[in-house]
Amino acid sequence: MVLIGAVRDYVNRMLQDISGMKVLILDSKTVSAVSVAYSLSELLQKEVFLVELVDSISMSKEVMSHLKAVYFVQPTSENIQLIRRQLATPRFGEYHLFFSNILKDTQIHILADSDEHEVVQQVQEVYADFVAVDPCHFTLNITSNHFYMLPVAVDPSNLQQYCDQIVDGIAAVFLALKRRPIIRYQRTSDIAKRIAQETAKLTYQQESGLFDFRRNEVSPLLLVLDRRDDPVTPLLNQWTYQAMVHELIGLQDNKVDLRSMGNIPKDQQEIVLSSEQDAFFRENMYKNFGEIGMNIKSMVDEFQQVAKSNQNIQTIEDMAKFVDNYPEYRKMHGNISKHVTLVAEMSKIVEERKLMLVSETEQELACNGGQGAAFEAVTNLINNESVSDIDRLRLVMLYALRYEKESPVQLMQLMNKLASKSPKYKAGLVKFLLKQAGIDKRTGDLYGNRDLLNIALNMARGLKGVENVYTQHQPLLFQIMESITKGRLRDVDYPVVGNHFQQSRLQDVVLFIVGGTTFEESRSVALQNATNSGIRFILGGTTILNSKRFLKDLEEAQRLVRSSTTVV
Repeated sequence: MVLIGAVRDYVNRMLQDISGMKVLILDSKTVSAVSVAYSLSELLQKEVFLVELVDSISMSKEVMSHLKAVYFVQPTSENIQLIRRQLATPRFGEYHLFFSNILKDTQIHILADSDEHEVVQQVQEVYADFVAVDPCHFTLNITSNHFYMLPVAVDPSNLQQYCDQIVDGIAAVFLALKRRPIIRYQRTSDIAKRIAQETAKLTYQQESGLFDFRRNEVSPLLLVLDRRDDPVTPLLNQWTYQAMVHELIGLQDNKVDLRSMGNIPKDQQEIVLSSEQDAFFRENMYKNFGEIGMNIKSMVDEFQQVAKSNQNIQTIEDMAKFVDNYPEYRKMHGNISKHVTLVAEMSKIVEERKLMLVSETEQELACNGGQGAAFEAVTNLINNESVSDIDRLRLVMLYALRYEKESPVQLMQLMNKLASKSPKYKAGLVKFLLKQAGIDKRTGDLYGNRDLLNIALNMARGLKGVENVYTQHQPLLFQIMESITKGRLRDVDYPVVGNHFQQSRLQDVVLFIVGGTTFEESRSVALQNATNSGIRFILGGTTILNSKRFLKDLEEAQRLVRSSTTVV
């Protein structure tokens, strides 16, 4: 409940103290923050009869003085100007202005000067400038996510804007948690260092008073990481429920859009998958695909029993009982239909793209050695006409990351074969990935073959055998969490910003990945938290990746670097 609870509290506070009929006005960012924490029916209970976007409300001229306007928007100059225009000719009886982050003094003066009709009742900061998709997983939903890969010289002004968005988002998380963090970062990443230093400057200097909560608890740790330290995780196919939905179909703000899937009933074309609102999903989101199928069958069997009992209506009492239970019956039916539809669509995609075959080789490349066998397996899959272009590309990339130093000649052969089979993917993209995230750029022991302890652990795991060949991979984040739990995170690899050192045992850690998180990593965090190690981990990032988004960011960064006059 950590982050979702914080956002719900903010929304409650905004709405419950304002009596009467309300219109809730959001922007493209805050609509995501509210939608994952609050349902429309819950908003209706708070007397919110209209939800509008700030740019569209500005175009309408209809006066609705019986409504009270509750604005919840980011404190951007665009939003301030839109509100200013509204206040010049007010359409609503009252205006209550809530901003999702820190307001500048100049913005407060602009709002005060604009309120000539004295309709503004309050102006407040509520720190919900992030989207809490799960209790311990948040995203900033930054659209230009590829900027983390660019050298400063390519586009300095947009890169600064990108960094400002990230720092503001991280600041909002800690203000929502009411804590000021100790900050560490990944040494090999310039962007991680920059974000860490700018966050420290904001929290310890520019807004020092705001972050001074005068609490005696141990300061939490903010660890800023770079996606390029583990480029393997976002390239892999996924086989646990939540991660698989995002990889194969797409999951945006806990919603799945199935409109492009063909013969889907109208009421199931957009599905909500929320661990807060759907008990079946909460219990199964981290289970593998095989288990999901069996658990859905059990749910269908249970529903059939309920349906049978409802057919046996003989008395007035039976009828009254059925009417009382009908909403629950409808809800159960809708939930079953939703999950059956999703799993059926994913099964189709798995079969069409031969993903079980592809994924077995991916997992071998990510987890086990054996360059010769890997080369042969990847070659065979590139030649297989049933394998899609994007899967061929991912296989070559995974091979390149694993064997860039060991077999450059064979890697070149695979890149040439990829270019001939899938002409839209040139070898340049694989080379660009290695330039961005090759072995010389990484801090962590990605394949467990640098550190003696990791080599021993891998050998032990190999001897014990693996429960499921498709889910044997563990993200680098798992190792980092283990190092933190055991107090072994090396200062030389993850330095501290400034002279704010950890005085006693950690209790809370926010792991922030510049470049984006994955649902495989959020699963690792949830499983780690379930071990009750005494440390609570929260995962956050600039966006939530699947392989498609990761490759799109890579292509966009490559295009910008090429078009720049800067020599990289």
